[in-house]
Amino acid sequence: MSIFKKKKNKEISRQWKIKAKTLEFILESAKSSYPNEFGGFLRVDSYKKDTINEIVLLPGTISGDSHAIFKLHMLPIDFSIVGTVHSHPSFSFYPSDADVLLFRKYGKIHMIVAYPFTFNSWKTYDHNGEEIDVKVL
Repeated sequence: MSIFKKKKNKEISRQWKIKAKTLEFILESAKSSYPNEFGGFLRVDSYKKDTINEIVLLPGTISGDSHAIFKLHMLPIDFSIVGTVHSHPSFSFYPSDADVLLFRKYGKIHMIVAYPFTFNSWKTYDHNGEEIDVKVL
């Protein structure tokens, strides 16, 4: 019998939130980029580290009808950036294999907004591409 106690690995589940005005900005940006994809990064409040309140747009992002390619070297060193957002110019808001590769590379939360870019056409995912809930404030 071991004298060491095994610690249970407890994962703290964060309840993510997004401000309605931020979601509105994302949806309008996706509409204005259509039929190309829109892409950006999600930033949280400095005092509420679970509330997405801004979008960071990277210079040099390349958008097409099936991709938004980020130049990650242009990303500022900013610990309030927690993930990505991009649009799909189709009715699907499910991540592609390429999306999941990006999710695993960068961030904790990722949002995909789909055509017609309404409050009902978006989903959020963790770094493994598993769907998570986000509350709109």
